[in-house]
Amino acid sequence: MRQGAPDLNTQDEKQHFRGAEASFAAQAELDELLLPLHVSRGVIAVERLEMRTASTWYSRSRLWVVGRIQEEIAYRQDFLFVPVFIAAGVALWFGLPVTPSRWFLLALVLGVASLAVGFRHRPGLTTAILKAAALLGLGMLLADWEARRAGTIILDTPVTTTIVGTVERRELDALGNWRYLVALSSTSEPKIARAPQTVSLVSRSSHDAIPIGGAITGKARLSPPSGPALPGLNDFAFAAYFNGIGATGYFYGPPKAMPSKVEEGNAGFWLEQADSWLYTLRSGIAQRIRHIIGGDAGAFAASIVTDERRAISGETMEALRVSGLAHIVAISGLNMALAAGIFFIGMRSAFSLFPGFSQRRPVKKISAFAALLMTLCYYLISGFAVSAERAWLMMSIMLIAVLVDKPSISLRNVALSALVIIVLSPHEVMGPSFQMSFAATLALVSSYSFWSRWRGERERFVMARPPLWLSLASKAGTLVAGVIVTSLIGGISTAIYSIEHFHRITTYGLAANLAAMPVMSLVVMPFALIGMLLMPFGLDAPFLKIMGYGMAVVIDIAKTVSSWGGDETIGRQNGWFLAISTSGFLLIALLRTRLALIGLPFIAAGFAMLVIEQGRSRPDLLIYEDGSLVALLTKDAVATTKQRASGFVYEQWARAVPLPDLHIPANMLATTRSSDEKEADGKRPRLSDQDKIRAAEEMQAAFTKADVFTCRKDSWCAARSQEGATIAVIFDSTLTAMACDVAKIVVTTRRAPFSECHSGAILFSQDVLRRTGSLELWLGDDARPVIHANAAMEGSHRAWTMHRAYEWRSDRYETTLPLPIERILSPNR
Repeated sequence: MRQGAPDLNTQDEKQHFRGAEASFAAQAELDELLLPLHVSRGVIAVERLEMRTASTWYSRSRLWVVGRIQEEIAYRQDFLFVPVFIAAGVALWFGLPVTPSRWFLLALVLGVASLAVGFRHRPGLTTAILKAAALLGLGMLLADWEARRAGTIILDTPVTTTIVGTVERRELDALGNWRYLVALSSTSEPKIARAPQTVSLVSRSSHDAIPIGGAITGKARLSPPSGPALPGLNDFAFAAYFNGIGATGYFYGPPKAMPSKVEEGNAGFWLEQADSWLYTLRSGIAQRIRHIIGGDAGAFAASIVTDERRAISGETMEALRVSGLAHIVAISGLNMALAAGIFFIGMRSAFSLFPGFSQRRPVKKISAFAALLMTLCYYLISGFAVSAERAWLMMSIMLIAVLVDKPSISLRNVALSALVIIVLSPHEVMGPSFQMSFAATLALVSSYSFWSRWRGERERFVMARPPLWLSLASKAGTLVAGVIVTSLIGGISTAIYSIEHFHRITTYGLAANLAAMPVMSLVVMPFALIGMLLMPFGLDAPFLKIMGYGMAVVIDIAKTVSSWGGDETIGRQNGWFLAISTSGFLLIALLRTRLALIGLPFIAAGFAMLVIEQGRSRPDLLIYEDGSLVALLTKDAVATTKQRASGFVYEQWARAVPLPDLHIPANMLATTRSSDEKEADGKRPRLSDQDKIRAAEEMQAAFTKADVFTCRKDSWCAARSQEGATIAVIFDSTLTAMACDVAKIVVTTRRAPFSECHSGAILFSQDVLRRTGSLELWLGDDARPVIHANAAMEGSHRAWTMHRAYEWRSDRYETTLPLPIERILSPNR
């Protein structure tokens, strides 16, 4: 065959798709013709009499909807809703305040599924409802199964102890500190009776890093994973429970390595060895990339290869978030698609240099199989994040579709990858990573499908031999238009979830992506791929250096765009905002006919909720779950018990409430000699009666100033609201009784000797805050200091929250709250 002949594989492929398209169009026309009579393939039947008498608006609308549903089923769109209903069942199970009975749930699902099977030959609304209910039940069973399988023991109270364990993971952060994931073997001084299996600890002391799989010991401060900073915010204990992490904390001083005991001979050992080897390889690759490139560019480069992100400085991460480029940091569809696409095209281009071989062999399938292996290797060193898992599944399904001569970009492939993740890790449905990654992918694939159909229905002018300048201009225009369109679609589709989870949106994301994507596509990913392929031979440094230059350019773009502002704070949303907006988005993205327009009212309802929520009254007082931070709000300012408006908790409050821009720092009283004195063991001496009297007088003086906290270091803080409610925050438990006598609201960070104040003041002790979590209060006057309160953990008794109710002294779970707290949480009861 002559060299200039067209590729036979390409011709066969085009002929195959044209034939399939013609066949499908003919079938669709036949379905439309037989609409009143056609009842096969589960299509809803319509009586002929109703067709004749359809004169009213309702009847015509009903028939139109029935016809569109029939058309959707003819296009096999019903399969796309299978993962949707299963995910809805998962979300429903996780959203319940208590865990339902597993056996009752199983019996209910089996009953509904049996009815759905029995009605499978009776197409209609009843059958569709039964199928949806069965899928919802299946999702609930999957969530229940995962929660029972995890079985993570979460630490109940903070404790300082000596730990001994094995390093399972390690990662370097931006300050050069090592964070270890340690599988605990034992604890001592004191021994924890209900010890977690795995803890995450950071070491801020200089030491030789302990290798993965090595034994480690040291004195550490352990704390339970933090809960929501306010009602409706992210519960970090939820993710920790399903990741198997029962506590977080830090080492006192450098940890020490210990001789490790190796137990061979079982399958678990070999799996652990393989897992340790894989994570050691990942850590080694990340360290080499950071060493060769250096700085934030090196940390950024390591993150898109191995997903180790902690080494990126906070300044750079914030710039990436504000500019709308944070999605580049995670190993997601962009990174995986660029890597697989570059490798696939590179393989085919290499084969084209040998025309004889290319014409005799299916080089497209060979390239697809090689790219499939490459994406698997990429996934194995990525740390198994959900975004990487979703991207790998999507790319694998697409490449397998090429191997079996099926369309590679389709909504069915998106649905299949979602189904796999939901079955294997149902809890991921609740996280922003799953929601945002699938929303962006679904929107892009749905838009591509719509554009392909629209483009195929129109005649196009094609020039046989265009001039070089016109060809280059056309390709450049296609590239720019592609970046603009994909950035718009991705930004709009993920805006719902950015508002829900992060309470903000970025307004200049389009400009940042337009500038950064060509750098990522043409410089960063190609040279990263070449560098990784040459790393085993030690020839990777020049290519990684070029990759680093590209990463530095992306960081500069992020910082430039973030300096423009554009980070709009939205605040918390109504509890139904996510469900209603997501329903509208899914209807628009998944339905192929004009029936998709019914998603618009849902989107409009979500937008209306967003607007209405802006007028919601803000709370007057915010209390963090351990009492370490308390904020008093007014219309124009916020006063806190800290002197700086910073910290992770404050930032969450600022976005969720949102807080006023003006921060009033705590007025710190000058320290006295007695307040600085310490005993020989480093502890403060017990306060005398005179000290307590002086503290009471100082608090009374502090109450004369409204909307500002006056504090005595490590002892107390006091403030008065504009309405007259007095607040005391106690850091020394010996002052609790006195505070009950002088203030109407008492918050203590220590365990109190009593559960209620005899004076009638409302006491939020350490035990109460553990059970309620963070609080928001609406204040009244001195006679009724608290009108109403919301608690982050109110009524929640799930596996990832029950550690809050555990009392180690009595070895039992205590879920009841003092009566005054119950009253303000339920004022109408």
